[in-house]
Amino acid sequence: MNPYILALLFFGLALGTGIAATSSHWLLAWMGLEINTLAIIPLMTQQHHPRAIEATTKYFLTQATAAATLLFASVTNAWLTGQWDIQLMTHPVPTTMIILALALKLGLAPLHTWLPEVLQGLTLTTGLILSTWQKLAPFMLILQIPNASQELLILLGLASTLVGGWGGLNQTQLRKILAYSSIAHLGWMIVIVQFAPSLTLLALMTYLLMTSSAFLTLMFNNATNINSLAMSWTKSPLMVASAPLLLLSLGGLPPMTGFMPKWLILQELTKQQLPLTATIAALTALLSLYFYLRLSYAMTLTVSPNNLAGSIPWRFPSHQYLLPLSVCTLGSILLLPLTPAISALITV
Repeated sequence: MNPYILALLFFGLALGTGIAATSSHWLLAWMGLEINTLAIIPLMTQQHHPRAIEATTKYFLTQATAAATLLFASVTNAWLTGQWDIQLMTHPVPTTMIILALALKLGLAPLHTWLPEVLQGLTLTTGLILSTWQKLAPFMLILQIPNASQELLILLGLASTLVGGWGGLNQTQLRKILAYSSIAHLGWMIVIVQFAPSLTLLALMTYLLMTSSAFLTLMFNNATNINSLAMSWTKSPLMVASAPLLLLSLGGLPPMTGFMPKWLILQELTKQQLPLTATIAALTALLSLYFYLRLSYAMTLTVSPNNLAGSIPWRFPSHQYLLPLSVCTLGSILLLPLTPAISALITV
C-alpha cells in the first residue's frame, strides 16, 4: 500500500480513537467510533483474498449494527432525559442499550461470535491493530458511563471469561486462539469496571502489552497454526525460550506480569462482597491456561515431522520486529515486582 495512504489511515485511526475517548457528547463519541471503523477497513482489505474480504464484510456489518444501536440509544436518552452528555446518563433503558452496543463493538460474550471469524481472515499485523488499538475507544466510553448496571456488567464479564476459555480449547489456528484469549481478558476488565475503574485501566494496559508481544512473536515466526510453531526453535532459540513465559503471563500465572491485574481484581471483588463472582472468574482462568500451556508445549517440547521429500521452511533473518518484540516481551514477564508502584500510580 502507498505509504501516504497508509499514513492517512493510521492518522484516521488515531483521530477516531482520540475523538471518541475525549468527547463528552454522544454524537461526537459516535462520530469518533465511525471514523475509527472507516479507517481500519482499507487496512483489512489490503490483502486481496476472499477470506480477508469476507472478514472485512463481517466486521463492517457488526460495527455498523453496534454504531446504529449506540446512536439510537443516545437519541432515546436525549428524548427521555433531555441530555446528550455521556456522564449524565440517568435512564436505565438507553444506558443498557449503549452498554450492549459497546459490548458488541468490543466482542464481549454473548456478542462475541464475529471476533474469531474476523481475526482469522486478517493478516497478523492487522489482527494486532484490531486486538489492541480498536479496543481503546469503546473502553474509554464504558469508563465514562456513571450508572451502568453492575449486574449486567458482571454477567457480560463472567460470560466472556467462560466463553474465552471454553472456545479456545479446541482451536488449532493461532489467530482464533488469540481472539478467544482477547475475549477472556476483556471479561476480566468488564467485571471490575464499576467498582475500580483504575484496575480496568491497569488490566487494559497489561493486556495491550501481552497481546502485542504474542502477535509480534507470531509475526516473527510467520506462524498461523499450532503445527508451524514446532519449527520455531530452529529460527530463534532465545525467543522460543522466552515464549512460554509470555504465554504463562497471558494465562495469569505468578511471577509474571499477567498475574498482577488478576490478583488485584480478585482482591477488589472480595472487598466488594462478591466472593462467588471472584471464584467463577478464577476458575474460568484455568480454561484459558490450558490452551496457553498447549501452545507452550507445541513450541518448546515438540519437533516438527520431516521427511527427505519435504521442504524445510527457511527465510532470511528479519530484524524489523526485534526492538518492539523485546520490549513487549520483557514488560509482559518482569513487571510483577513493580505492582505497589504501579498501583500507587493508577490510584493517584
